[in-house]
Amino acid sequence: MIVWQADFYRVPKQDAAAQPLWQLLMCDRTLSFTYEATCPQSEVSANWLIEQLQKTGLPDIIQVFRPQTLNLLATAGQQLGIKVEATRRTTALKQWLQARSSLEPGYNPLAIDKPPPLPLPEKLCGEAWRFATLPAGDLVDAFASRPIPILEMPEFMHPIALGLRSTIPVPGVIIDGGRQSMKLARWIKNVRPVALNYIPGAPDGLILEAGLVDRWVMVTFEDAEVAAAGKAFQQRLQSQTRGLHFLLVQPDNSGMTYSGFWLLRDELEIENC
Repeated sequence: MIVWQADFYRVPKQDAAAQPLWQLLMCDRTLSFTYEATCPQSEVSANWLIEQLQKTGLPDIIQVFRPQTLNLLATAGQQLGIKVEATRRTTALKQWLQARSSLEPGYNPLAIDKPPPLPLPEKLCGEAWRFATLPAGDLVDAFASRPIPILEMPEFMHPIALGLRSTIPVPGVIIDGGRQSMKLARWIKNVRPVALNYIPGAPDGLILEAGLVDRWVMVTFEDAEVAAAGKAFQQRLQSQTRGLHFLLVQPDNSGMTYSGFWLLRDELEIENC
C-alpha cells in the first residue's frame, strides 16, 4: 500500500503579479519520495490538485494534518479513487516542513489555530481516575493479548520502536468508567485521540488532544498531590519517553476487564524527533 503525506497551504510569498502563492508538498513516510509545486491563489482548486497528482502516479492513501487542506484534497482524492485520511501523525511531512522553514525566519508552517478545549459530554466523566506508570518493557505485553474491545497500539509507538529502555516508567491515565465505561471508550475512539497533556492553572486540568485540532477537558482538579502527579506525568513525557504515554478505560479497578486502551504520543515530540 502506497501512503503519502500532503500539505497544501498559503505561503508568505507572491508571484510576479503580486498574487499570494499556495504550495503543495507531498512525500512518503521516509522522504525518499518528495514532490512540490506552487500556484497563484486564483488557481487554487481541486482540479489543480488532480493535475498535480496525475503527474506523480497515484498513492492509495494521502494523509493530511492541516484542516484547511483537507476539503480540497478530499475532493481531489474522491475523483481519483484515493483515500484521504485526516491525522496529526504526519511525521515525515512535518520534519520536511520544519527543515524548509529554517530558510524563512519568523515563519512557522506548522502553526495551526486550535479552538479552546470543550468539556466532555455529560455522563461520560467516569467514576474515578488517576495518573499511573507502567514499565516500558511490560506495556505492550500487558494488554496486547487481553480481550479488550477497543485496543489501539500501533507498532511505531511501541516502546521498542522508540528506543526506550525496558525499565523506563511510561506515564499514563487510568479512568474507572463504571457503567459508562464502554460509552466513554467508544466516544474516545470516535474523536481519534492523539495525546493527553497536563495543564497547570486555577484549576489544573488534563486536556485530550484529538482529531486534527480538537481539544477536550477530561478532568479539572485543585488537589496539590494530584497536581504534583500531573507535573511528574508531563515531565516524564518530555524527558524520558519521547512523548509516549497511555490511556486506559476500565469499568473498575479490579483488573478483570478493560474497555479501551490507547498508546498516545504528543505531536510536538513527533515533530521534534
